Amino acid sequence: MNGFTGGLNDLREQGRMTWGEGEHGWVGMPEDILDALARDGFDQCKREMTTSHRDCRPAGGVWQGVNPRTGSVASAIWVTRPAPLKAMMFIQINGESVRTLDCQSIGVGNREETAHE
Repeated sequence: MNGFTGGLNDLREQGRMTWGEGEHGWVGMPEDILDALARDGFDQCKREMTTSHRDCRPAGGVWQGVNPRTGSVASAIWVTRPAPLKAMMFIQINGESVRTLDCQSIGVGNREETAHE
């Protein structure tokens, strides 16, 4: 395992989620990333959006989910960017950055395991 859930790895391989080295976070569409986490077994338990004080446009958000099978917790925080529909996202599972995370060590199953539940 390379540190990604199956769904996040698919997005990365398709170029729909890319690493921003300067920001130490992921660039992608929040809905794609949140959907990938949901496909990997994380049930949403919190989602909040923030807006800009100047023009009330979405400025970012926070999402948390729990995998009831494994007890793992996923978190995503994002800040919108000038690029249409893309945001800078910071993703953690059980408090560890997805970039360096060994998902097998914390019981996050791959897509095949999740699909057979």
